[in-house]
Amino acid sequence: MTLTAVLLLGAFHGVNPAMGWLFAVARGLQERSRDRLLQSLPMIALGHLASVAMVTVAADVTGSLVGGTALAIGCGVLLVGYGLWRLLSRRHFRWVGMRLSLPQLAGWSFLMSSVHGAGLMLLPVVARSGGHHHGSLGLMIALIHTLAMFVVAGVIAVAVYEFIGLRILRSAWINLDRVWAFALVGAGVFALIPGNTY
Repeated sequence: MTLTAVLLLGAFHGVNPAMGWLFAVARGLQERSRDRLLQSLPMIALGHLASVAMVTVAADVTGSLVGGTALAIGCGVLLVGYGLWRLLSRRHFRWVGMRLSLPQLAGWSFLMSSVHGAGLMLLPVVARSGGHHHGSLGLMIALIHTLAMFVVAGVIAVAVYEFIGLRILRSAWINLDRVWAFALVGAGVFALIPGNTY
């Protein structure tokens, strides 16, 4: 179940345009170059990986110092609090301008993933895995999660660039920020229920 949860959360992040595929498409359309889009995706994934790994590795390293149950409860409370803040907040992080170098794009992705709490949702997975892995489990979880995010985001970005274009997004837009916030709250509540495992 843990692997399934990590893959599904990665896929969800890949679907979410705020995590980068929309930015990659915009860069490709702006430069009228599919290569620009394809160059953007690995850098977006790299920034996402750095943000997620920072959280999962830290949780994995300190796992032996904090009981698994206590950590899971702490993660649950953190997720619920952060999710509620995202639901109630009208402020959204904005990056000015689309002409970024590839390293700047990785930095943008790191900031967006961190601001959206991308790594927070994986904390219960790390906490419930138990043990003291010196960060190896946390890194593996972050890598698998990011790989799923990269594949899904890449497929969507290429499909939108090649076949759909950005115009349809104006008429068929879903507020994934709200979906993400509800998902954070839901994952937090689930983590607080005794005996649940991912």
